[in-house]
Amino acid sequence: MEARRGLFLLMILMMITNNGEAQLTENFYSSSCPAVEAIVKQAVSTKFSQTFTTIPATLRLFFHDCFVTGCDASIMVSSPNGDAEKDASDNLSLAGDGFDTVIKAKAAVEAQCPNVVSCADILAIAARDVVVLAGGPSFSVELGRRDGLISKSSLVSGNLPEPDFTLSKLNAIFAKNNLSQIDMIALSGAHTLGFSHCNRFANRIYSFSPSSPVDPSLDPDYAKQLMAACPRNVDPVIAIDMDPTTPRTFDNVYYQNLVAGKGLFTSDEVLFTDPASKPMVVDFANSPGDFNGAFVTAMRKLGRVGVKTGSQGRIRTDCTILNS
Repeated sequence: MEARRGLFLLMILMMITNNGEAQLTENFYSSSCPAVEAIVKQAVSTKFSQTFTTIPATLRLFFHDCFVTGCDASIMVSSPNGDAEKDASDNLSLAGDGFDTVIKAKAAVEAQCPNVVSCADILAIAARDVVVLAGGPSFSVELGRRDGLISKSSLVSGNLPEPDFTLSKLNAIFAKNNLSQIDMIALSGAHTLGFSHCNRFANRIYSFSPSSPVDPSLDPDYAKQLMAACPRNVDPVIAIDMDPTTPRTFDNVYYQNLVAGKGLFTSDEVLFTDPASKPMVVDFANSPGDFNGAFVTAMRKLGRVGVKTGSQGRIRTDCTILNS
């Protein structure tokens, strides 16, 4: 009996060890590159001093990376044939400053700890650092990811949420990545930062339905603001802040905006209009502490999605080259 129990415990241990999520640890580089977080923080801060776009661009880059083939920096790869993950239509709007942030942080880390720290871990650290720079909560980042061996634009389709998603579609795509409805609502709060191009929400102000060209869930004054910023047939490069109130601060005002009918995307406003998610939105709107706590939990869970560890993947010396 004792031998059988020992064998059972060994099997459980092997299952845990083979689970990439379980192998991430906060002190992964304590011996091999103990200053890695300080090095990345300095690089991110320097980039931020040059442009605010560093913050939303890096945070969005992390999300887009994790939701396709896992948090493995496959989003960073450049392809001479234009068929890498970053070349997919859903990723073309990713701001270059996010990529540049990771590239510069990687160069700084390589100068101190060559061929030790993955691009995936640097992106995860940088995503935390930009949240803090914008006034959001700090949190410990689990480390130990390896960089992925595949980066294909064809893998992106259907793996990222769209601006017209219903609550059920949002829940489904997040559930695929072991993220709950609460995690999804909390991560949506990242829309308190950044911007969107007009074509991503034009249907809400010009062609919502035959009987109502403007989405009735939009606050009328906010709809007029959107029309002024995004007239019909507007230049597609024009973009506006996703949070019309405090666009440069990481806070819970995003949820207050939803309550006020000022969610930019259908997939934003539905969080308030759907009774299944409304109570959590109201809670986050009223309690910055509840939002920050849920966001930290969700970010740590997001960072575990599809990770490669141990003998999986590799450590790229150049984040943009798959086999560097």
